[in-house]
Parts: sequence; structure tokens; C-alpha cells
Amino acid sequence: MKMNEGIRYFRLQKNFTQEQVANRLGITAPAVNKWETGDSLR
Repeated sequence: MKMNEGIRYFRLQKNFTQEQVANRLGITAPAVNKWETGDSLR
């Protein structure tokens, strides 16, 4: 499993939205989206 897949898997297992994850981490939802799509991990 790639890192971005793991991030998405964890989020979905906890039934969190990207917005909820972002709020808990103090970042933006688009940042979470980039993590999940792998855009920020290249």
C-alpha cells in the first residue's frame, strides 16, 4: 500500500471527511486531498 492510499484508507475507516481530518490537524482540506492523491508526496 502506498502512503497516499494508507492515508485515505485510515480516513475512510474512521468515517472522517477530508474537512474533519484537516480541522484536527490544523491544515486545509485541499492539503489532505493532495496527500490522498499523492500530489504532495512526489
